[in-house]
Amino acid sequence: MDKLSSLTRFKATCPYLHRTKSSTLRTLCTSASPRFPSLSVLTEKATNCPVMGPALTTRSKQIVAGYASVAGNADVEQIHKQKGVFPPPGATVEMCPHASAARAAARTAEELAAAAAKKKAAQHAAHATSSEEAVAAGCPFHKAAASTASTSAQTMPDYTGFNYEQFFVTELDKKHKDKSYRYFNNINRLAEKFPVAHTHSVKEEVEVWCANDYLGMGNNPVVLETMHRTLDKYGHGAGGTRNIAGNGAMHLGLERELAALHRKPAALVFSSCYVANDATLSTLGTKLPGCVIFSDRMNHASMIQGMRHSTAKRVIFEHNDLVDLENKLKQYPKETPKIIAFESVYSMCGSIGPIKEICDLAEQYGALTFLDEVHAVGLYGPRGAGVAEHLDYEAHRAAGRSVEPIKGSVMDRVDIITGTLGKSYGAVGGYIAGSDDFVDMIRSYAPGFIFTTSLPPVVVAGASASVAYQTEYVGDRQLKQVNVREVKRRFAEIDIPVVPGPSHIVPVLVGDAALAKAASDKLLSEHNIYVQSINYPTVAVGEERLRITVTPRHTLEQMDKLVRAVDQTFTELGINRLEDWKAVGGRASVGLPGQVPVEPIWTDEQLGFADGTTPETLRNGARPVVDMQAVEVSRSRFNHLLGPKTGPISSRREQNETEKLLEATRILEAALVNGGLNLKTGAAHYNAIDSVPMPTPVTVAVAA
Repeated sequence: MDKLSSLTRFKATCPYLHRTKSSTLRTLCTSASPRFPSLSVLTEKATNCPVMGPALTTRSKQIVAGYASVAGNADVEQIHKQKGVFPPPGATVEMCPHASAARAAARTAEELAAAAAKKKAAQHAAHATSSEEAVAAGCPFHKAAASTASTSAQTMPDYTGFNYEQFFVTELDKKHKDKSYRYFNNINRLAEKFPVAHTHSVKEEVEVWCANDYLGMGNNPVVLETMHRTLDKYGHGAGGTRNIAGNGAMHLGLERELAALHRKPAALVFSSCYVANDATLSTLGTKLPGCVIFSDRMNHASMIQGMRHSTAKRVIFEHNDLVDLENKLKQYPKETPKIIAFESVYSMCGSIGPIKEICDLAEQYGALTFLDEVHAVGLYGPRGAGVAEHLDYEAHRAAGRSVEPIKGSVMDRVDIITGTLGKSYGAVGGYIAGSDDFVDMIRSYAPGFIFTTSLPPVVVAGASASVAYQTEYVGDRQLKQVNVREVKRRFAEIDIPVVPGPSHIVPVLVGDAALAKAASDKLLSEHNIYVQSINYPTVAVGEERLRITVTPRHTLEQMDKLVRAVDQTFTELGINRLEDWKAVGGRASVGLPGQVPVEPIWTDEQLGFADGTTPETLRNGARPVVDMQAVEVSRSRFNHLLGPKTGPISSRREQNETEKLLEATRILEAALVNGGLNLKTGAAHYNAIDSVPMPTPVTVAVAA
């Protein structure tokens, strides 16, 4: 409903509205006041009304108070500390969102009050200054804001154009008020200490429990080794788009690797999976004549944007509801081009899509299947191809390294698979996999692929090494699932409400945006544990949560600390536990009456519990296993480009230590040759080599 529609309801009670034409009211609503650009002409006129005038004055005071609550005096220093913000001398308001909001709020309040009271310009500035000083006390950023606002009020130009800055501030105000404003923590993951990171201070270390580097492949030694070798040979940048100097052997090799992973004829790599989903769905939806896209209600934003960017009609079906999907498919002729877009693992709740059943419906009603495996590739299936592979686990394990499709398998029946290189594979980028002609069409028509610079060879090589390693080695996937089960079990023991699901996702329900943010801040500031809160619009209002990511690299001691910290935080903030949700009938699938436990998609047999081959959770100080067979397979992918690589694998730190040892040996040999070793009365004097550093040789835990 627009402003004019709201006003017309009051024509019977307001003489001014009753006698003024609708067209005039529309102009007054949409025209900025020449004297007060943040107000409309109609709002300025309303200050003359005996009813609206006092109301507007009261509202001006409320605006200032509302913005003061965004960054109150007592909170601002703590907010800056938590966010890693340390204002330098002379800091400007643009550096702080709280100060910026305060400045704009005070300016709006000033103009509203000034219009109501018909004060002089000098009085306007004084009001703005006093309003903002109440907000700004004790903060260099907010002091700058008050000073800037005071100056702006005195020199504000008279114009009737659109007030862009006020528009920006208003949009940010909406985010602050509905608690959906996003704060970005300064987190720097440490390659040698994963999953540990440092904050803005290199001395302040935290344990990360929300990263999407699900398997720790971002610092896998064979991945780093491959990237270093590639960087030395090919440099950093790609040099252009894929069709102009940016299409190299590394890119083509990665696409072959991904096609083989999904046993599809072809694959295409994008700069991210967001771009892959957007570009593919928008291209398909536009090119297919009269296309209708059926979309699961909980699909990712990248898929939704792709549909919006197409000319296709979008039909939403309820989450994982096969009956609703079929009822909607029935409404269209079989010859109408249709796409069913859905996910295998839904990242915020952990539910699994009914892939086989959706394939059945697609074949029955003549639709293409578009499956997003972003949160599944690397984590499910004997080779890490995702949930579609996992559903035929034994068949795919028996097929081994064969690239041929397994006829009739769920993965073979899916038409289009999309995945990411930025989660389980620890790199960056996204991709699609499907038929030769489908991939070639997207390559030829999708702007998101054609008109963007290609990924650097060093990144592509790292991703390819990671995919090859995980295709060969199942141990990381198994250990991740073992650790996920352990954390869920411990949370259940202390009544922490985890949204039930069969996947690796551990969503802890909080149910309130402010509490979720407070819990995240408390875990970080008091326990050095980083868990990001998830609020609207990522999840529905009232279903806010902490999304915890467990990796195979988290230790038993780190799990102990996490569980204790979450338990203490829930108690201190008074957050509902499982029994509390049960008492009110449940929410977000937590505490529902008659709820049946959800079985995990990984079975006990697949995790090795039956035959005693289950990988063991790490203890503090233990080294993660590096599978040498997988290392050799990964290395072999690059023999033709980088040359053969053999020998033990080691971390970069260990390589540096080895290089130091070799250098020390060279210095020692040189000293001996040059006569630096002098023997006096039977005692050896190492005159030339007394200061030579002699590091201790290091080793790495490996699995044959």
